[in-house]
Amino acid sequence: MSLSLSAEQPAVPDDADDGVWLECIECGETFPPFEDVRYTCDECDGLLEVRYADLPTFDDFEGEGVWRYADALPLSEGVTTQEGATPLYEVPRLEESVGVEALRIKHEGMNPTGSFKDRGMTVGVAVAKELGVDRLACASTGNTSAALAAYGSRGGMETLVLLPAGKVAAGKIAQASLHGARILEVDGNFDACLDIVQELAAGGEAYLLNSLNPFRLEGQKTIGLEILEGFLADYDAVPDRIVLPVGNAGNTSALYKAFRELVQAGELAESEVPKLTGVQAEGAAPMVEAIENDADEVRRWEEVETRATAIRIGNPVNAPKALPGIRETGGTAIAVSDEEITDAQRDLAGEGIGVEPASAASVAGLRKLRAEGIVDDDERVACLTTGHLLKDPDAAAAAGNDPEPVPADTAGVLEHLRS
Repeated sequence: MSLSLSAEQPAVPDDADDGVWLECIECGETFPPFEDVRYTCDECDGLLEVRYADLPTFDDFEGEGVWRYADALPLSEGVTTQEGATPLYEVPRLEESVGVEALRIKHEGMNPTGSFKDRGMTVGVAVAKELGVDRLACASTGNTSAALAAYGSRGGMETLVLLPAGKVAAGKIAQASLHGARILEVDGNFDACLDIVQELAAGGEAYLLNSLNPFRLEGQKTIGLEILEGFLADYDAVPDRIVLPVGNAGNTSALYKAFRELVQAGELAESEVPKLTGVQAEGAAPMVEAIENDADEVRRWEEVETRATAIRIGNPVNAPKALPGIRETGGTAIAVSDEEITDAQRDLAGEGIGVEPASAASVAGLRKLRAEGIVDDDERVACLTTGHLLKDPDAAAAAGNDPEPVPADTAGVLEHLRS
């Protein structure tokens, strides 16, 4: 199955269920969506995507949040905590500083558990219930575990999360813990955790809800649909470019799928599709390496390190979907330093927008691309910020101002302020 923007709407196979089916992106094999648990192709182990017989137009959407887009999703309703409908902030000072025609910040940290992962979980957990599974599992750098624990708890299901020991921000562990997840701290990095969870899932021990699961990416598609609708309402045009942090490359893949489906539905011209532009930390940049080397696949980085813990990933499983997404839209990928990420985090905070370090990578990448002349000054740009400031309070405190001790009287406070 071609992942090009010009790919035609596929024919409906016999194993479709109410116009929905799974299809391998490598060999084109199709499967019924809810008959058996599967994450990859039975024939070639390629990644799967959800396909639809009828693709909606913007006129078909109604309501608010992720389930406004039910006609573009595999089920009509999910296990929900009113996720989606996140702000598309104006940032006038930052817009002027970066030097683009328009800059908006799509702040996914304003979802119920504080990250974009809620969009995928509302769909993924609903599909798990449809399949009749009773234990959910994920590997996580933190945000996935928090969302899975919350939505699993909401759905009355057991949840199991594997985290790299000592590498996950305290705010995220606290969320998973309070929502009742069973937390296993692995003596290894995220990629080692994912290897284990995949083996557990293959053995039928749990239902995998990392972004390898194609249903999770369906929920994340709605980020792109909200951005397009927001820009159409405010500018009467879609953005020229969407810049986003890249960890496992799920959002890059999901947004590209949303745009391909709009092209197939006749709602978006190929020339209008925003340039998908990925940003990684220098210490964890396998996607950037692949783009710069014009490689067909990503080389796994065994050692990764960055203070942007949410994107500390060396083997992005969605690379086969994301690489075409970047290339077919005319986008690119760039790596930024931890110092550039922290500077961008402060810049966003200066506009009143609080994000965790990985989120700020998008703004850091945009700054760098403008400085290098890759992004033009007449572009309208959306930057995706994926997690809330309080996801990583230690990083926020380190990037902010230090408290100043003062005496316990007004005169002493005034003297301190004057000095």
